[in-house]
Amino acid sequence: MMTRFVILMAWFVSFPVYSAESDAKPFAKQRVILQVSDADPTKYTSTLDISNNLIKHYQGPDFIDIEVVAFAKGAQMFFADDNPNRTRIASLIDNGVRFYVCLNTIDTIHRRTGKRPVLLEGVQGVQTGVAFMLEEIQSGFTHIHP
Repeated sequence: MMTRFVILMAWFVSFPVYSAESDAKPFAKQRVILQVSDADPTKYTSTLDISNNLIKHYQGPDFIDIEVVAFAKGAQMFFADDNPNRTRIASLIDNGVRFYVCLNTIDTIHRRTGKRPVLLEGVQGVQTGVAFMLEEIQSGFTHIHP
């Protein structure tokens, strides 16, 4: 009985692990997570350019799985107020790119300023951005920090 259990467990852990979100793109040839952690508009532009270029390179959004996670000072990339990247981010969301912001960062900003930043529509919150990124890397995503 114990031998069957060990064989079954070995079989189970031999399968690659992907996040539930990744299962939404079963034909993706690559899975990429882009880190934004600096308050640098040129890095925001670079991140969006990379996302767009990858979609073109892989000949469509179904063949590349892209996530962008922002934390620390990079969270500003997703603030709704006067955001010059609003249209580009919305377009990338329409093309299957997922955008995440660290809620610990948002909570810290709220505590320090007394105002909770309004985020762009379609940006999803994750409690701990770095932990989320690490979990995605473990599940098969390649980390890129523009």
